[in-house]
Amino acid sequence: MKINSAHELEEATGQVPRIEGRPTFRMDGNDVPFDEGQSVLAAALAAGHFIPFLCYHPEFAPHGSCKVCSVRVNGRTHASCTQPAREGDVVESNVDDLKELRKGIVQFLFVEGNHFCPSCEASGSCTLQAVAYDVGMTNAHFNPLFPDRPVDASHPEVLLDFNRCILCELCVRASALVDQKNVFALSGRGITKHLVVNSETGKLGDTDLSVDDKAMNVCPVGAILRKRRGFAVPIGQRRYDQHPISEVATNNIAGPVPTKPTE
Repeated sequence: MKINSAHELEEATGQVPRIEGRPTFRMDGNDVPFDEGQSVLAAALAAGHFIPFLCYHPEFAPHGSCKVCSVRVNGRTHASCTQPAREGDVVESNVDDLKELRKGIVQFLFVEGNHFCPSCEASGSCTLQAVAYDVGMTNAHFNPLFPDRPVDASHPEVLLDFNRCILCELCVRASALVDQKNVFALSGRGITKHLVVNSETGKLGDTDLSVDDKAMNVCPVGAILRKRRGFAVPIGQRRYDQHPISEVATNNIAGPVPTKPTE
């Protein structure tokens, strides 16, 4: 019998399971415990169950822009980073149609920008690249757009490569919420949407961005790079060279994953 809701689960088992007194939801046949206020994604990662993601960062309130973390909850598709964990819900993640959905999204991201992994300094530490491996992407499938985007080298310590931006907004939010500088923003809509720098000239060198800013450390790709640090970590010894993203995200290899995001 296929169970699609908490009500059906209760009818079939007589009770909604709890682990160590904590409420749970059912994901791909596993009972996943959660804390009040956690999302499906945060709870799953904390419990050791990987769901691919790109725009999610545990230190910020999620906004579900990329949809790579999509799951099916009680028969309906949601972004798991914004979907509240609820007791007794039945969640599907590791199923063929959702895997294809995620792979399609990642393929679109690769052709919408210029992501040439072998020549990118972020290769091996790039979340987009790591997720592409995880979802089984072996080719871009779609025709590349090859957008003509500038590279901003005006800052003495930071290189900004707009070609690699995936519009996750993490640098925008980090600069506004943590650094209190509002260095970055997004402009335009649809295919014209792009990252911009908040200065009169539009150049990064005319901002007060510092290499110690939070915005420097949240980019999931190679769009924001520190100058004169190329290959400081050799290829083959980088974060996702050593461990796949599924292990990094669920085993806290790169540091602890907070249970609740900050606003």
